[in-house]
Amino acid sequence: MNRRLIGELRTGTPVAAGRLPGALTGAGPEAERLRRVEGAFASLPERYLGADPGFSASYRIELEDLGRGWGVELDADGCRVLDHPGRRTDTVIGTDSATWLELREGDLSGLDAFRSRRLWARGNLDLAVAFEGFFRLPNGRSPLLRIHEVRAGKARISTLSAGDGLENVILIHGLGGTKSSFYETVSALAKDYTVHAIDLPGFGASSKPLIAPYDAPWFARAVVRFMDAIDVRRAHVVGNSLGGRVALEVGLTAPERVRSLGLLTPSLAWRRHRGFVPIVKLLRPELTVVPHTLTSTVVRRQFWSMFGRPERLHPSVADVAVEEFLASYRDPRARVAFSSAARKIYLEEPDGPGGFWTRLAGLEPPAMFVWGDSDPLVPLAFSRYVSEILPDARQVVLDECGHVPQVELPEDTNGLLHHFISTAPGAHRARAAARIGRAARRLRDPRAANGNGNGYRVRAA
Repeated sequence: MNRRLIGELRTGTPVAAGRLPGALTGAGPEAERLRRVEGAFASLPERYLGADPGFSASYRIELEDLGRGWGVELDADGCRVLDHPGRRTDTVIGTDSATWLELREGDLSGLDAFRSRRLWARGNLDLAVAFEGFFRLPNGRSPLLRIHEVRAGKARISTLSAGDGLENVILIHGLGGTKSSFYETVSALAKDYTVHAIDLPGFGASSKPLIAPYDAPWFARAVVRFMDAIDVRRAHVVGNSLGGRVALEVGLTAPERVRSLGLLTPSLAWRRHRGFVPIVKLLRPELTVVPHTLTSTVVRRQFWSMFGRPERLHPSVADVAVEEFLASYRDPRARVAFSSAARKIYLEEPDGPGGFWTRLAGLEPPAMFVWGDSDPLVPLAFSRYVSEILPDARQVVLDECGHVPQVELPEDTNGLLHHFISTAPGAHRARAAARIGRAARRLRDPRAANGNGNGYRVRAA
């Protein structure tokens, strides 16, 4: 099949956007839509923001309502658009022409399109989501989101960033997961906050040291270094499962860096069922470097078991998650990270002077715990321990929900997070509300100008 070059930009040279293939002379809405689509593809090279040396990616864009596909090839030298894609590509993105045009105009983000089932992807999911971040929007606007790499100490942390709010939110995935488990949360929060969904070291597209503790303190230090690297002094930290435990560790060891903690079915230290501790201590995660097979059937079964009502999810969600996990698990370093982190979760000491539940009593940042009453991994009984130790913490139980509430019940979970973050003491909205309240009281009672009329000062939360 002949592949015609319809647009190309190479670093240091002017744009050479060639004649669109098969220039249309017909009239009507379909011909006009095709002209607009071809014009959007032809404009990509001049909008290209570039890539790091050594980067290379090939895309196939399928616009199903037009029955057409285009190829887009990106590297450090430039962007090339072909009117027919090659047979072998890194990522396939499928959508319709109306959605494609909205994405190119910046009227819609790829995450919003993905969430509303207006866009699908196969292959490298990170590359699919990263696509729009490579291109400047019309009128010189920055892309609505970007996937980038942050150097945090010795670690390279792959990050999805979106939004431009005054406050920052950091999202941390669970064991075996990646930042993709928070795509819908990024979409929901980016309207009001600057949101960063990260791959923890050892997972996803982040660096994977072969020798590392892979325990909560180690992960927490990586998160704080990440904050330092992006120049964020304080942030709201949200974590699911292992990510919830890491978020708690950040709150315990660096409370001055945390505005609030959103903890979605966090993995906490086990007080019961510890009979296997001696055996687990003997198991060495390093042994997982030996190649071994893990079938998609096994991974798919485990994936669906994490949800209280699997029918809530579109079947394609499993396809994406399973493909992403298996692609990562082929890396021996990823297998070591997974095994080591799982081992450390089970072996963490619950009680005693340095035990988790003893330390938890000293948690300073405001916290909200969200549990699923059908969670097969984290027992709801943990909520009783939390109530005893942190009586002021907010706790929410979601009915018929499993281990990943932000995926199974995204609207409920993201609504809870948004409200909690916006009303947390010290949050921008909470401070603004306090200022408005003080101003209103001063208007009603002049004595409140320097206090509350009872001899003590009113202080913002």
